[in-house]
Amino acid sequence: QVQLLESGGGLVQAGGSLRLSCAASGNIFSINNMGWYRQAPGKQRELVAGITSGGSTNYADSVKGRFTISRDNAKNTVLLQMNTLKPDDTGVYYCNAAVRSRGSFYFSDAWGQGTQVTVSS
Repeated sequence: QVQLLESGGGLVQAGGSLRLSCAASGNIFSINNMGWYRQAPGKQRELVAGITSGGSTNYADSVKGRFTISRDNAKNTVLLQMNTLKPDDTGVYYCNAAVRSRGSFYFSDAWGQGTQVTVSS
């Protein structure tokens, strides 16, 4: 009933920037925490940045000072601004959200299908 649509990935040179967007759609009652994860080939998926419904944020140490997460509750959207990108930032980035559908008493953990980010040296 609820799906997350990601966009904004691509290929950039080291030092460049990308802006990822994730929009939730469907029969949404409310959304709690949202975040971005990434996974490189052969590595575990890791949390990049998270944001609560109240706007509190947290970041992986590797991206602090370079990435900024934000959300627009009116649009059910979470954004990730990525600056001064490094080759180690390469991976598939996944949007995540805790979503409560209309007619449901519970939140469900929703995931986007992923968008590829490649940073060349």
